Amino acid sequence: MPHIQHTNVDLTEKSAPNSGSNPLRGYLATPSGAGPWPGVVMIHEVFGLDDVMRRQADRLARAGFLTLAVDLYSAGGARRCLVSTMRAMMSGKGRAFADIEAGRSWLLDSADCTGKVGVIGFCLGGGFALLTAGTGFDAASANYGQLPKDVDAVLSGACPIVGSYGGRDFTLKGAAAKLDAALTRAGVVHDVKEYPDAGHAFLNDAASGPRPLRPLLRVAGMGPEPSAATDAWHRIDEFFDTHLRSV
Repeated sequence: MPHIQHTNVDLTEKSAPNSGSNPLRGYLATPSGAGPWPGVVMIHEVFGLDDVMRRQADRLARAGFLTLAVDLYSAGGARRCLVSTMRAMMSGKGRAFADIEAGRSWLLDSADCTGKVGVIGFCLGGGFALLTAGTGFDAASANYGQLPKDVDAVLSGACPIVGSYGGRDFTLKGAAAKLDAALTRAGVVHDVKEYPDAGHAFLNDAASGPRPLRPLLRVAGMGPEPSAATDAWHRIDEFFDTHLRSV
């Protein structure tokens, strides 16, 4: 397995002047070998930037992407930041967008980045990946992310998008088909797939969220589905290779 480096990054200088989080923290996973590499801003799921999410960032680094996971709950933790972050996703404006842009800007300024930057999100982060796909990123990966209210307006002019959803994710029933149709209407290059046997959070390698809730989440069909995850990661890697490694 390729050796990677991971470090904590202070993004406050990028976020605070633009009404972003103060402080803003990030988790940087750096590929092995000599750079520079394409960059990826990673946006965590609703439970925050936990060990499961850090391993997702590490996985992307092993695939050759300089990955910066932005902690949207930096300024107070999930209890203080969850509601405002959800409101930002629903309204399309707010602190979270400044934080995501801070991550993109940090990567663009890094000598280890080629200047190509993608965005990937899971759950809550998947919704933000769709909302920011037209804000300067070169490719986006939305994984079981909520669709924007005005999906056609938001996706007009978006970068190429790869999307993965679970057929057993009843919170997002029909989302994959709706996203595919919207991207087709917008003329955006895309690859959207629904996995019939997968539920929400199927790309995770372990159960996430507060431990007392995990049995209930599993009963609700939320959690790892290795077969679907293997295929989805293969598609993500290929999509990012195509759109982030090109000159």
